[in-house]
Amino acid sequence: MAQSTTRKKPVAAMIFMGIVSVALYTTLLLKQDEVNSVFGKGGLYAFLPIVTAFVFSYFHGAFTGHFWTVVGVEAAKQKKEVK
Repeated sequence: MAQSTTRKKPVAAMIFMGIVSVALYTTLLLKQDEVNSVFGKGGLYAFLPIVTAFVFSYFHGAFTGHFWTVVGVEAAKQKKEVK
C-alpha cells in the first residue's frame, strides 16, 4: 500500500505565532514610553533592544514561515546538474 506524501499543514502553529506576534507589537506600541525609558538606562540594559529584536524576529519569522506553508508556497528544490 502506498503511503500518502501529503503533510499536515501547520495551521495551529501559524495562528499561535500570529497571535504572539500581534501581542508583541501591540505591547511595544502601547508601552513605548516605558520601553524607551528602560532601554535608555545604559549598562546591561543596552542588551535589551538586541534581545527584543531577536524575540520579535523569531516569532514573526515563524509566523511568516508557517503562513507560506499553509498557503502552499514552498521553496524550489535545486536540480542536480548532470555532466
